[in-house]
Amino acid sequence: MKRLNSALLAAALSAASMSAQASLELVDKSACLNCHAVDKKMIGPAFKDIAAKYKDRKDASAYLADKLTKGSTGVWGQIPMPGMPQLAPADVKTMVEWVLKQP
Repeated sequence: MKRLNSALLAAALSAASMSAQASLELVDKSACLNCHAVDKKMIGPAFKDIAAKYKDRKDASAYLADKLTKGSTGVWGQIPMPGMPQLAPADVKTMVEWVLKQP
């Protein structure tokens, strides 16, 4: 039984790792990394800072998906973030969920 539990845990961790990697690839492919980094401010805020700011907001996923799709100005400073309406809603959701999971 213990061996089975270990195998299930290993499979789950592997799937989570692949999911995180796929999410990061979406973020990279969408050019987000031109202005954002995971752990430091660039042109835009660090993803970890975004996650911290919205961690207690119940509608954070929907709010950030809207910002990502439509763009925004003035939330983190005066440099505008261009919208990305060309992104598939499922990809936007995946990317936002990844950002919100940053430590």
